[in-house]
Amino acid sequence: MLLARHALVLALALLPASALAQRETTREALTRLEETMAMRQEDGPFNKELLPVIVVSVEPAFEESRTWYPTAALETLVRLYGAASLRSCEACRAPRLHVAEGRLEQSTADLSVAEIVRLDESTRGTSAPARAALWLDENPDGVSLRIVDLRNGRIVLAQNFDPAMSEPARTRGRFTLSRELERRARGDSLTHTFVDIVVYPGQHISLDWVDQWGDSNANLSGFSLSLFDPVLGVGGAYYRVFPSVWNLTVGAQVLLSLPTAIVRGLTSGDTEL
Repeated sequence: MLLARHALVLALALLPASALAQRETTREALTRLEETMAMRQEDGPFNKELLPVIVVSVEPAFEESRTWYPTAALETLVRLYGAASLRSCEACRAPRLHVAEGRLEQSTADLSVAEIVRLDESTRGTSAPARAALWLDENPDGVSLRIVDLRNGRIVLAQNFDPAMSEPARTRGRFTLSRELERRARGDSLTHTFVDIVVYPGQHISLDWVDQWGDSNANLSGFSLSLFDPVLGVGGAYYRVFPSVWNLTVGAQVLLSLPTAIVRGLTSGDTEL
């Protein structure tokens, strides 16, 4: 009897920690979902052609998450698609009553596409009809997402997201790198700003505005402005990048001191007179 009492006390003590761990798991899963869907908006299966979208369900999996999960899920969707593109369907989660041939039937099964379209038509007013339906429900391992095209019933996306999805977490960085490599392959220029500060032996501060160009984008050339030594100098700068040597950059600046040029110009003019 005493052993059972201790076991009950221990279980009650672990409940808050378990609920906290589950909340962290769900929040991390929502983060993975947001990272993945943000990239898919540009060229993935879910794009702006499927907006506006009607949110059919944001169902929590546990009693402990019932107070916070629906709001957290909707916050994620608003950040992804904007509040103007989302439409809530409260009636989609309520039991439905049907009267036919003297019978009264109550249904709690999942809605069909036709029923979702009908509910959207009855509540949207003068707004454009929803083009897609979305379910974002919590599960023990994270969250599950389903998106269905309301125009033809096509399943656009069905995927589970969990915190251990390290691949989607790193995909954003790889996607950015891929776009950069494509830009380099096209030879498109890219503007850079360099700041050069020297204290010894000659104090000066220089700013370079250069464009990266060439077939391999290994050339940088542009305008240079220097202060202090010389007092005010303007000129050009050129750099060469060597990717095979840890992207080592070697370059030079050619500067013209404006005060010195002005003084020499005046002095030479006096001498000629």
